[in-house]
Amino acid sequence: MRDTLKNKIVIISTLILVGASIFSYLLINPDKNHLGVDSVLAVRFEQLSQHGNSACSSVFKDSISTMADNAHIQGSCCSSMSIHRYMEQITGLEKYKDIPEIPSDPYDIEAKLAKRLQSFYDMELTLEKQQAYDYAIANSNEKGPCCCKCWRWYVYGGLAKYLIKNYNFTGEQVTEVWNLSDGCGGDSEHQHS
Repeated sequence: MRDTLKNKIVIISTLILVGASIFSYLLINPDKNHLGVDSVLAVRFEQLSQHGNSACSSVFKDSISTMADNAHIQGSCCSSMSIHRYMEQITGLEKYKDIPEIPSDPYDIEAKLAKRLQSFYDMELTLEKQQAYDYAIANSNEKGPCCCKCWRWYVYGGLAKYLIKNYNFTGEQVTEVWNLSDGCGGDSEHQHS
């Protein structure tokens, strides 16, 4: 009986030490903190941040029309991805899950959807609806759908026009979608309110 009690004390002590070690590691390495993060998303982040095919060039933008519909445009175009920002974006975009035109992951967009959204970029809006688009340009973090006129500018610009015309999105709503969908990478531009 005494050996059983000793064994229980050893097991409990070991568990406490392991837990304290993990907690200490996570406090020292907050970028490695995946507690509370869907492990599937953490794996997706690693894949997308290390093996993307996205580029800011006009050649890449033009190549989208020749991609197979089931191909994916993946990764960030300008800076390294941040897991903290990625998790915020994925969580924030869940709000729009019932609108199939809004990509649920700005770092993994099916070519078929990108082609469709890009086709809306030249859509003319009424004066009132154009004001919503102009509001988003002036107020989004990147001052437009992206920081430069790469493929994302045209895809997310087309998305905005589609949302304004077909879902009556306001400039504020488009701004939120663009900010949550920022695919440039990094997290230095975003701030918590």
